[in-house]
Amino acid sequence: MVLKVYGYAKSTAVKPVIAVLYEKKIPFELISVDLMKGENKTPEYLAKQPFGQIPVIDDNGFILYESRAIARYLEENYPNHGTKLLPSDPKKRALVDQAASVEAFSFDYHATPIVIEVIYKPNFYGQPTDPKKVAESKASLDSKLDVYEQILSKQKYIAGDEFTLADLFHLTIGTRLIEGGINFIEGRPNITRWWNDIYNRESWQKVLKDAA
Repeated sequence: MVLKVYGYAKSTAVKPVIAVLYEKKIPFELISVDLMKGENKTPEYLAKQPFGQIPVIDDNGFILYESRAIARYLEENYPNHGTKLLPSDPKKRALVDQAASVEAFSFDYHATPIVIEVIYKPNFYGQPTDPKKVAESKASLDSKLDVYEQILSKQKYIAGDEFTLADLFHLTIGTRLIEGGINFIEGRPNITRWWNDIYNRESWQKVLKDAA
């Protein structure tokens, strides 16, 4: 049975899951869930995802939701497929967990409000962007990126010298920032080098092609 992903290719939450599947070379079927039509609120769907969100995977009857949890599961359950995205060494693994936590609470936490203001509000909700909110969030993000620049001056990737889930988790919201005109890598040579590396990976380029 081919692994099923419930969601849609343009979704910010679905993209990292698909990127992991491409990195791991795991065959999958993407099953469309149209949020506008309320397909995420049907009893059948809510039985899989009680919060009515996307994505959800069905791996031969094993149901799992939440992008980061899915990504870790795919690596753990398919360790011999494609790219190894989590190290086996407990100390190196702890560094990946540390970096993934930094992504969630220092990068995504400050970047998401910017993306909501510059992309989602004007394009999906017909609301004006609030420049003050953008400036405040960008100032907070910039302070975190200064630390990223220091970290990446000493190592190739965010958790060491190997590409891991911690790097991959940055791709969706980072790409959205640039699409919204927030060039967060400008003037930061180490972040620029790192970003160009992870952004141009074959897996992410396939994700973007799917979304287009």
